[in-house]
Amino acid sequence: MTGPAPGKGGQGAWLVRGAALAGAGAGVAQADGPADILVRGGTIAAIGSGLSQAGARVLDADGLVALPGLVDLHTHLREPGREDAETVETGTRAAALGGYTAVHAMANTDPVADTAGVVEQVWRLGRACGRCDVQPVGAVSVGLGGVRLAELGTMADSAARVRVFSDDGRCVADPLLMRRALEYVKAFDGVIAQHAQEPRLTEGAQLNEGEMSGRLGLAGWPAVAEEAIVARDCLLAAHVGSALHVCHVSTAGSAEIIRWAKSKGWPVTAEVTPHHLLLTDELAAGYDPVFKVNPPLRTAADVAELRRALADGTIDCVATDHAPHPVEAKETEWPEAAFGMIGLETALRAVQQAMVDSGLLDWDGVADRMSARPARIGRLAGHGGPLAAGRPASLTLYDPAAPPEAVTPGASKSRNTPFAGMELPGRVVATFLRGVPTVLDGKLG
Repeated sequence: MTGPAPGKGGQGAWLVRGAALAGAGAGVAQADGPADILVRGGTIAAIGSGLSQAGARVLDADGLVALPGLVDLHTHLREPGREDAETVETGTRAAALGGYTAVHAMANTDPVADTAGVVEQVWRLGRACGRCDVQPVGAVSVGLGGVRLAELGTMADSAARVRVFSDDGRCVADPLLMRRALEYVKAFDGVIAQHAQEPRLTEGAQLNEGEMSGRLGLAGWPAVAEEAIVARDCLLAAHVGSALHVCHVSTAGSAEIIRWAKSKGWPVTAEVTPHHLLLTDELAAGYDPVFKVNPPLRTAADVAELRRALADGTIDCVATDHAPHPVEAKETEWPEAAFGMIGLETALRAVQQAMVDSGLLDWDGVADRMSARPARIGRLAGHGGPLAAGRPASLTLYDPAAPPEAVTPGASKSRNTPFAGMELPGRVVATFLRGVPTVLDGKLG
């Protein structure tokens, strides 16, 4: 790699030489082999072979895969209110290092993002940081209380232009409130993203209900608690004709219900997390609360079905559910520990291991599941489009052949990664946001 130090040069020209293209536009076939990408003025000026540009900084991409910048539909940035766990600044640093150019920031902050004022605050913090675009997610109900609808219309009309609404962390359990939310957002092409968890079936639940929870003496979390809400909400979405997105699908049964709903042509989409694609409840055997998450890690059979559903498109995309917590909230006894795992910096590496190295997805498939579809579901303009001339130059350069390395703490303010010490393949080499390198040679620009 040649050129100035990371972060220098703004929107000057860059010439990426010899990258394998994933998610390329029409006329740029993967079979054509490696290609050059000329980035100029924040856009992709040209893609082809033997490109040149006087004064352009050159990045040697031999052996690298070029992907459209990754988009996360499900990130907890914690600011405002829980800056001890994460801030917009630290969270977007982690996102850039993971290859992300846009993240959707969940609403369970303090105060809750249930008004135009709070979502605009988060949006402006993201713009000030500049590492990646931050699109706020608005709460469905006031204070996440599940009783009254939040100010959905004013959040949609705000400077943040909110289009995704979720009480994530809590389920919209009242079917009437869920119906009203779906009806309300239909007017401006909004999406309700549901945390599918029937609260009466999960009171005190700690771990997937099964052999492991019984062995450890931890209260079981039945799969049907998720599946019952997924089924109900698919029916409501069909009845209203409004968009439903199912967050962090974790069971084989949920995947089958979503497959059925899609076969009917209903407006239902879904996501799965990297940790639900790789990890099982067997990891809880040592009572290490780093593996405590909501929804819980499930069985090997569930993992296999989630991978199949992501591969065949039943599950639309990968979302991290990046959930940072301070040390004291996780390094305690299992029943008292907080639910959640971080995952922005490891997501692409985990997906390579679970989906690419297993032969279930190729890199075009990864571009679709981690960029194109989440951008489309999130109504996020300027992201997720193909690598093609004229498109914004938001892209990720990734080395899939980098030898597996043990995961270590990164840019996130929190350390609660379930992959700590685990060897994962691959390496994010560079991330560009509209032509500006936010990461070069694996380091923040």
